[in-house]
Amino acid sequence: MSEAVFQETTAQPRTQSVPLAHLSLELGHLYMEDFEAGPKKLGEHFAEVRPWVDAASASAARRSKRPRISTCFLVDDYFTRFSTPAELIPMVLKEAEKAGLVIDYLARESGCAVADRVELAESVMHRLVESPPPGSYGSRPPVSQTGWLANGQRTPSTSRSALGEVKGWEPPQETAARNHSVFMDVELWSEKDGRRLWSCPFLAAVWQLARLGLLRHLGEPVLVPKEWDGGDFPHEWDRLPPLIKLTDTKAAFSAYRTCSLVPNRFIAVEDAVRLILDQIDVDAGALKQVAERSAGEGMPVPAAVAQRATYVFYEEPADSSEAEET
Repeated sequence: MSEAVFQETTAQPRTQSVPLAHLSLELGHLYMEDFEAGPKKLGEHFAEVRPWVDAASASAARRSKRPRISTCFLVDDYFTRFSTPAELIPMVLKEAEKAGLVIDYLARESGCAVADRVELAESVMHRLVESPPPGSYGSRPPVSQTGWLANGQRTPSTSRSALGEVKGWEPPQETAARNHSVFMDVELWSEKDGRRLWSCPFLAAVWQLARLGLLRHLGEPVLVPKEWDGGDFPHEWDRLPPLIKLTDTKAAFSAYRTCSLVPNRFIAVEDAVRLILDQIDVDAGALKQVAERSAGEGMPVPAAVAQRATYVFYEEPADSSEAEET
């Protein structure tokens, strides 16, 4: 008699690969108040972005003779619901076209929280690994309880003397400081009306992981683009897929590297994104796949995930009312 051997399928975890471009170029990540300002504001944004698109494309061409570059645009429908996809998306595409730009992929920011019934933000939160600063002794609750993530040792609790003087004050300390500390403490979520409200930096970190091809759920790719049939867009945001492909580009949504072209008011947010990315235990299988494939093309990626993301922060034109005041 032959002996049957049974084995759990989870004993052999498999990480599914995703197609990868060389560069994912984000043409915008604006808030609803930017859209509310109308087509003129959008047109100004794309006009500012256009020269940097050419520069980023030229930089990618230095690494590859035929760079695969895809463009994307993120709409904030998570913190505020403004207008409808049927009204807003055609306006975005029209203003981009006027500036000579094409948006290949369009995403909803709410999809970085939940997409296709998968709690993406929650899943990434469970992969956070805090970097314990030297000399720390675990007196502060973990990030999973506090919702705050730092890049070093926070200022310890202080006591006061009978005269009200602060005793034993110590400054915060960055873990990897070079000569002097640049300490950051980032709020990842808050509680509102009995539900968790993810912060903009945390959702943007999830967005970066997706663009870098490193986001998985049980080994399966998530936030996968769906082909748009070219028809009318829906009148409700929840009826629009989290990520849609608008063109027939052969360049994949995810890429070895990302470049985001955003106004300089996003600097603090993106600094926080990099801090978060530095403390995420990214899926090992996905990391290996990207490392091997990029090296095979002669374009090895940095080991640190945060170093694969680059930015261009442009100066926004001053409003006419602000110019008059100054």
